[in-house]
Amino acid sequence: MRTALLWLIALVALPCMAAEPTWIEIDGQVYGAKPDDRGPIGGGSGYVSVVTRGDHTAEDLDSLLDALSKAEPGQVVFIPGTSEFDLTTRVYIEQLVFEVPAGVTLASDRGHNGSPGALLTSDALKTPIMIRAAGPDVRITGLRIKGPNPKRQMEHHRRAFGPGGEGSSYYYRFPTQRGIVTEHDGLQVDNCEISGFGHAAVSLARGDGHRIHHNFIHHCQYNGLGYGISHDAASSVIEFNQFDWNRHSIAGTGRPGCSYIARHNVELGTSLSHCFDMHGGRDRKDGTDIAGTAIEIRNNTFRAPQTPVVIRGVPEQQCDVRHNWFPLHPQPEQAVRAGLRTNVADNAHGVPPQVVK
Repeated sequence: MRTALLWLIALVALPCMAAEPTWIEIDGQVYGAKPDDRGPIGGGSGYVSVVTRGDHTAEDLDSLLDALSKAEPGQVVFIPGTSEFDLTTRVYIEQLVFEVPAGVTLASDRGHNGSPGALLTSDALKTPIMIRAAGPDVRITGLRIKGPNPKRQMEHHRRAFGPGGEGSSYYYRFPTQRGIVTEHDGLQVDNCEISGFGHAAVSLARGDGHRIHHNFIHHCQYNGLGYGISHDAASSVIEFNQFDWNRHSIAGTGRPGCSYIARHNVELGTSLSHCFDMHGGRDRKDGTDIAGTAIEIRNNTFRAPQTPVVIRGVPEQQCDVRHNWFPLHPQPEQAVRAGLRTNVADNAHGVPPQVVK
């Protein structure tokens, strides 16, 4: 870490905290998460790309399903920000999943004139998928998406994997849930609040060019899974998000093709395990040590005491970790655990005296 006498502090209001610094400047270099001209980190009030109307407007659940069935590429299906759709019975009885066609935007107006954004919620523990991108170039924006399992379920995990436990066969008898899922290119999820999914808030199973930005993703912390954003053989850019109360806020299976760029995100303070993750071959038991293809972790701020970054193998190309701010991890080895082909350089560690109140 470079040292400097001058620390320039930017205070950014976060929706779940008092004003806290999200970035610092040392010798003209920004470390940590600095908002861009699209609005605040985490979205909401002040976000400039809010959608306020659509080609189809859904006032209730049936009209939403009808609108999605008719929407064509380039069109917007809009849900007014005061709407609350409880999907529990339809998910439980009909296995309801919202299918968003290729090129269609599903939108509400979170942050516009104080709007909270429309709420889609399910209390059915068996909610395997709430929203599925049925083709490429789908956008999900301005919504609150709430799943049924915000808990850690530690005792269940102990029964499954502790002494005498039956392992995965017991663990997966308890349902898991995913919020938004895609197997196609170009998913965009922005200005949403997503919480309470046991598996993942956003699951990128396949595809490239995904953009997950300006969201607040929290309480996805089911022990053993519990991901804010998960990747299989997919690549994404993840930026300007707030994360809290997840097991891993960003994770990947580490299969070839699994890549992400994570920049200008804020880990607010509570994490069940390390925050940003990439599995290696030992986790998959595939006889390799591959931990994804390419990873870039730049200009993020980590306020959780858990290890911020763990790369559990060797990337096919490289993992680059730089310009992050680790206020609670004064030594580089406390902030990043990794092996070969992970470059950790030019990060800021600890809290300068001017930040301590």
